[in-house]
Amino acid sequence: MSEKEGRGFLIVYTGNGKGKTTAALGMCLRAIGHDWNICVIQFVKGTWKYGELEGLKRLGSGLELHVIGEGCVGICGDTKELEEHHQAAQKGIALALDKIRSGKFQLVVLDELNVAFDLGLVSREDVESLLSSRSASQNLVITGRGAPDWLVEQADLVTEMKEIKHPFQKGIMAKKGIDF
Repeated sequence: MSEKEGRGFLIVYTGNGKGKTTAALGMCLRAIGHDWNICVIQFVKGTWKYGELEGLKRLGSGLELHVIGEGCVGICGDTKELEEHHQAAQKGIALALDKIRSGKFQLVVLDELNVAFDLGLVSREDVESLLSSRSASQNLVITGRGAPDWLVEQADLVTEMKEIKHPFQKGIMAKKGIDF
């Protein structure tokens, strides 16, 4: 990114509504169109087969994808010890620091990092170290429900997804191609 294009943004997608990851991935699609290098690291998610994973692989060599989570923590039949989830999240923080500091990526997406923070899998200090490690021109996207106020305050752009109506309210489970 040239100096004329300005400084990078800190973008947060949060809220209880659907679409946080989808918005971040839409940004990836746009960035690929501008020949940017992108790194996506998914926290918490990890054991299900998400359609987005296969789709991202098809975007080519300009996008790196890392799924480091051990799956849904404490729900959806999760039987793993919290410590396993914590260790995976800490590996994700180390990986994110490495990717951010490499200078290779114009866009880094930390998917579900807010959830990992809310669950106590990562600390404020972990997140602050990620924020302070990015270059002035690097864009960082953080997704997940429950973005803390201090992160919202630091962000350049914050979008809150608000659930108004969802098929789950009628007992309809997640739908392939729509929800995963």
